[in-house]
Amino acid sequence: SQYSAVDTNPLSVYIMQPIWNEIIKIVPLWIAPNLLTFSGFVMILVNYFLISFYDWDYTASGTSPGLVPTWVWLFSAFTTFCAYALDSIDGKHARRTQSSTPLGELFDHGLDSWATSIFVLSFFSVCSRDNGKTGVSVYTMYIYLSIVLFNFMCSHWEKYNTGVLFLPWGYDISQVVLIAAYLLTGAVGVEVWQKPFLFGYYITDALVILLIGFSLFLSFPQTLYNIHRAHLKKTLKNDSLYEGLLPLVSPLLLFILLTVWVVLSPGNILAKQPRLFLWMVGVAFSNVICKVIICQMSSTRPELFHWFLFPLALVVYAAISGLLGWTEEVVLAVFTALVTAAHVHYGVCVGRQLSEHLNIYIFSLKKRVQE
Repeated sequence: SQYSAVDTNPLSVYIMQPIWNEIIKIVPLWIAPNLLTFSGFVMILVNYFLISFYDWDYTASGTSPGLVPTWVWLFSAFTTFCAYALDSIDGKHARRTQSSTPLGELFDHGLDSWATSIFVLSFFSVCSRDNGKTGVSVYTMYIYLSIVLFNFMCSHWEKYNTGVLFLPWGYDISQVVLIAAYLLTGAVGVEVWQKPFLFGYYITDALVILLIGFSLFLSFPQTLYNIHRAHLKKTLKNDSLYEGLLPLVSPLLLFILLTVWVVLSPGNILAKQPRLFLWMVGVAFSNVICKVIICQMSSTRPELFHWFLFPLALVVYAAISGLLGWTEEVVLAVFTALVTAAHVHYGVCVGRQLSEHLNIYIFSLKKRVQE
């Protein structure tokens, strides 16, 4: 299928695109576009693990500001900008080197589906956990992450039905806000997030309100409108309502299971291990959404229930029924490690299959020699 994406965001069209068009000129023509995509993702990961090292439980910014060195915030701004730039020029570079492939599209969107949660989890270290005075509660973090992932899911569900990816406005805005937030934190310290900023509200409150507003009143209605328009024009890819809604079943069940665990956990798992739990949420979501992206690219039907829902349901049942007892945290850690390994394995396998099928290398523009 021919890849088509539409970007109508003024910030992107008038400010960022001209910048990317200049940056791309310095990328050597022999570099494979997937290498740009992957480098950006690696930078996001490095940044995430660096912040995790200084602030494992999201308390560093709240209890003793200064636990996270200033250079870490500046490094975060730098890596976020680089990842944003690389994610924005990989497609342009593919067209420039005439190497656009379905593998590249899947690689880009698949890594984006994972990076989306990592951006959010890194940012939580800036606002810190609720300590009674300032910060956000771990439940707010969970809801915040769910809304961001819901937005990501919407744009790919829309593409599954219309065949066109309408790039959400929130993406460019969120990247610019993230970079600005890291620079601000590096310049004046985390204290800026802990002082009321307007009418007794904190900057974090404003950001949460912006995010929810953007999602529920801009992105989601836009998605429904685009699908409705395709329906009127008779260009919808799926005839039946059932087929059209099918990709939403697994992500929604995933969200329900996770929420049940959060709310009914006897050991209050989210409060005890927010970083592990939220990381697991992000990985699980990415795996579920990658299946939807593949179905949408290959015009196949997604399964009703993603395989991951079964082990998750078992773990959630064991946790909330009290079967796990004090081992709940240990089980979460093991489960998170397994899910992450399974997701990486899945990505590697799909990448290898596609590169063999299309007779190309993932990270090189050289052609494969036919056996």
